[in-house]
Amino acid sequence: MLNNNDTSYETAAEADTAHLMAGRQITLDEIAVELAAIELRLRQIARAAETPATPVELEPMIDSLRSKAGQLREIGEEAGKLARIVEGDVPLATKFSGSGDPWGTAARGTDREDFGGPAVVPTARQLIHLAHGARMPGAETTTYPQAMAGVRVIWESKAAQARRRKERDAAVEVEVLELECETCHVSSGERCVTKNGRVSERPHTKRLREAEANVDARLGYLGDNPVAVPGVD
Repeated sequence: MLNNNDTSYETAAEADTAHLMAGRQITLDEIAVELAAIELRLRQIARAAETPATPVELEPMIDSLRSKAGQLREIGEEAGKLARIVEGDVPLATKFSGSGDPWGTAARGTDREDFGGPAVVPTARQLIHLAHGARMPGAETTTYPQAMAGVRVIWESKAAQARRRKERDAAVEVEVLELECETCHVSSGERCVTKNGRVSERPHTKRLREAEANVDARLGYLGDNPVAVPGVD
């Protein structure tokens, strides 16, 4: 089964993202515009594929291209809405409907336990929900810049954290083999062995702990959490 979150097929070219943004980090407006361009490109390819140079019926491919273009349009439209929201063009409810929980700066220090805890940094879905809530009669409203004033967060998405965690774990595997094992006394470059001399893919804890400490010091990790976020001051 296809896993859309699988990163095993990625290449080094994927990290070349500077051309997508004017600044150091991509904006929601830039995301929306880029997605619209990709959507158009897919529709153009689908149109051109109706009359290919070689007589081959490509209807399933054409339908798939147009379907994916439609999906991109939906994502792009959402990014466009979010761009307007974060710029302050769209009123937002000051609290979530139903629970009455605050968000942004007002959520600091609160004890919200549901839905992942206090929404100091709201999700895209939460912002759309808050925009809808602002249209309710009698709703108290704010804007994203107002609600987030004073929030200084060195932040990256869950997807970025998962990617960095995978890279960190891969680096630890390499680092383990750079070290000798004080438990089973194998040399660097060799895998740990059991008491009976059988090779194991799992290193002894002390060797693993030392490898993790070395890698975490290089990459900027504290325990399981990335501390240094690349490209963010």
